[in-house]
Amino acid sequence: MSLIPEGLQYTKEHEWVSETSTGVYRMGITDYAQGALGDIVYVQLPKVGESVTADKVCGEVESTKSVSEIFAPITGKIVAINESLGQTPETINSDPYGAGWLADIEVSRAVAGLLSPEQYRQITA
Repeated sequence: MSLIPEGLQYTKEHEWVSETSTGVYRMGITDYAQGALGDIVYVQLPKVGESVTADKVCGEVESTKSVSEIFAPITGKIVAINESLGQTPETINSDPYGAGWLADIEVSRAVAGLLSPEQYRQITA
């Protein structure tokens, strides 16, 4: 059973987002996704300043099993990335909702179409 924290929102592609106090959204991949991928060995993140569009590819995660695309959960501009993942991508496996976050996005339009924890549980059940 995957860990699906309350207080986050999710996508069908297994990303999570959390709104920060400044209106910026932090994103990452879910515990379910990291478990399916296996040992993560490389992460390609979008660049700071880059615009991302909801449901469009914005990076990739490579594991010992496969390469998986990262889809932007929301539309906006990348304002920060988790640079430590360049040296320690396996942090996503051990702490997908904490130190394994991927990027911060400044939203350019209303956030819609995200799943509640309960809705995400139904998809991954």
